[in-house]
Amino acid sequence: QVQVVESGGGLVQPGGSLRLSCAASGSIFSIYTMGWYRQAPGKQRELVATITNGGSTNYADSVKGRFTISRDNAKNTVYLQMNSLKPEDTAVYYCNADFSVPTYGSARVFDSWGQGTQVTVSS
Repeated sequence: QVQVVESGGGLVQPGGSLRLSCAASGSIFSIYTMGWYRQAPGKQRELVATITNGGSTNYADSVKGRFTISRDNAKNTVYLQMNSLKPEDTAVYYCNADFSVPTYGSARVFDSWGQGTQVTVSS
């Protein structure tokens, strides 16, 4: 079983910064793409940023230039540095990881979601 756990959310004023972390643990053969998604009240979950195990990144237009995704493959951890935060960034942020397990090796890929961490941007 593979668990994904986020941390680092909280309350911040507009223009402030936060750093989210997400660690995957368990019986992991390999981790592939990891990403951050968010869901605001009354809205659908949306992609924020993803990063492959090779370091290629993808961002939502709304966060380009403000957010930076990075990862530490040795620690199975992905980070989201959020700068110049806006009230519209308020949401529950979820981490997702694509991974394989020793039983199947790279022949089968699974994905797991974290429980989410609240980010509130307000004065």
